[in-house]
Amino acid sequence: MTTTQTRVTTADTRDMKTRGDKIVMMTAYDYPTARLVDEAGVDMILVGDTLGMVVLGYDSTLPVTMEDMIHHTKAAVRGAQHAMVVGDMPFMSYQTGWQDAMKNAARFLQETNCGAVKLEGGVRSAETVRKLVEAGIPVMGHIGLTPQSVNQVGGWKVQGKTPAAAVQLMHDAQALEQAGAFAIVLELVPAPLAALLTERVSVPTIGIGAGAGCDGQVQVFHDLLGMYDKFVPKHAGRYADIGAQIRDAVARYTADVKSGAFPTAKHSFKMDPEALAELSPRQQTAIERRHALGLDA
Repeated sequence: MTTTQTRVTTADTRDMKTRGDKIVMMTAYDYPTARLVDEAGVDMILVGDTLGMVVLGYDSTLPVTMEDMIHHTKAAVRGAQHAMVVGDMPFMSYQTGWQDAMKNAARFLQETNCGAVKLEGGVRSAETVRKLVEAGIPVMGHIGLTPQSVNQVGGWKVQGKTPAAAVQLMHDAQALEQAGAFAIVLELVPAPLAALLTERVSVPTIGIGAGAGCDGQVQVFHDLLGMYDKFVPKHAGRYADIGAQIRDAVARYTADVKSGAFPTAKHSFKMDPEALAELSPRQQTAIERRHALGLDA
């Protein structure tokens, strides 16, 4: 008898917080990556708008479009069998009002079959979150450093370091909780503050640069494996240097092709010598004539 593995749900994440089980979240932007991280046992996959930087080569997340996000989220959903897949709402897909947010979030669920959407902002986004949740769309919030507002906040800086800023983050978290967000990402928040926020809200918190006191952690796939070195965040955990291995492998392949060492006989396919003999210039002309006259049928 076999059992069918089901996807992680929002209810599962709440239960994990209640039990004290840590939630593991990882970004993935395509089918093979999602399949690998899913098989490795992560609970949630975030198709983040960070793909703008680590996949599409932009300097920020701002140029990423809904079409980009839907395209990549479709691929990730096809690769994941167990993890909940969360699609990141890109810049200006929800900031222009809850009606636009509803339309774009509905596209995410209908066209990609993802399990939830994520959007940035606390108090300022709470009403939009409420409307989406009332319509049956699971929403993950995101406060602290919100990359889509990086120009407004003055760069990639830790948020909530002053008493006033910390209180504002508390209000943001509580507003998202009350609006119905099933989880909240805390990005670049001082560890003691993130731990306090985690204690004071009933929904799971997912930290990135927010210390060990959160209910879970999320990391960017390319940071974890050393595949993006244009900017390496302090909070990034480096578990391998796949980027260096890829460069080395391709360099060795390039050298082998140029030297004639690749391909070898084991990479090639054989042909019947008699058939090959038929391809002498004289025989080839005869074959072509027969073919033109339809005599090969």
